[in-house]
Amino acid sequence: MPPVASARSDASPPGDPSAGRCVLAVDVGGTTMKGGVFDSDGQLRHSVVVPSRADGDPVGALRDLCRRLRDAALAGGATPAGIGVVTPGIVDEAAGLVRYASNIRFRDVPLRALVHDDLGLPVAIGHDARAAGVAEAVAGAGRGLANFVLLPLGTGIAATVVLHGEPVPGTAWSAGEVGHMPVHPGGEPCPCGQRGCLEVYASAGGLARRYARLGGTPGLDSRAIAAAASTDPLAGSVWDTATHALGIALATLTLTLDPARIVLGGGLAEAGAQLFDPVREALRAALAWRTAPEVVPSAFGVQAAQVGAAILARRAAGLPVPDGWAAPVSAPVGS
Repeated sequence: MPPVASARSDASPPGDPSAGRCVLAVDVGGTTMKGGVFDSDGQLRHSVVVPSRADGDPVGALRDLCRRLRDAALAGGATPAGIGVVTPGIVDEAAGLVRYASNIRFRDVPLRALVHDDLGLPVAIGHDARAAGVAEAVAGAGRGLANFVLLPLGTGIAATVVLHGEPVPGTAWSAGEVGHMPVHPGGEPCPCGQRGCLEVYASAGGLARRYARLGGTPGLDSRAIAAAASTDPLAGSVWDTATHALGIALATLTLTLDPARIVLGGGLAEAGAQLFDPVREALRAALAWRTAPEVVPSAFGVQAAQVGAAILARRAAGLPVPDGWAAPVSAPVGS
């Protein structure tokens, strides 16, 4: 897999203690775990993707991946300074504990202690969406802003509220569960037990399930549904409902938080203008008396959480994170 980021010429200034040292970063998802070795300038030098093994031993798989990354870094002549691991779910970052993550079958996993025992390195444990927010704040679509909101649109939908460069975790480390915001009260059932949740209509997983449930071609994923929206009336209807529901949700976030910018990431955001144009229109229509904030794509796309994990690893190791570290070379599609 090619690097997702490129070094800025000034990313590691003379005298930088991180020069010649790398960090390891792991983004744990419900289907795969993505591991990477990032050099001191923020370039992704080595990557590994493995199954999450939700039906086997996901904790063991994660620990194996961390060891593989360390060994790959050493084999390449680099010295690992630290590692960052980010997961979905309820993540107590201060304690280094994943309290609950249903998609990967983690419950009260002392992840920081386990990884430290394996590698003997400084370890940062974080929430995947909050880590993505850190990446966008340091070098992406939120750079230079006092506040913004990031919504990665994937299997589910979470939001990260970023204030002065740092994500807000919430009292119980579970802030941002906007996927369970009711956008259609009394609407279709959600696996969480509620009805009408945003995830039912506008997540990548929700789109696919809803299309199939309403009689669409079985097995189509969200990308295929988006591609068929102009020729398949059902796909078009499901897509329109998704973009409208997302626009309504963004209006609620706007009125509550007054963000300077809203950033959409995850695989669904790769649809570009097909997603962004109707979402922006729905957001504007839902705000009668105020101007809508701009809605832009993530600079890092599906790699945002992994880049955020690398930034957290540098912080855990006591290394500087220069403004713009790991900044992408080009603007994201759909901007």
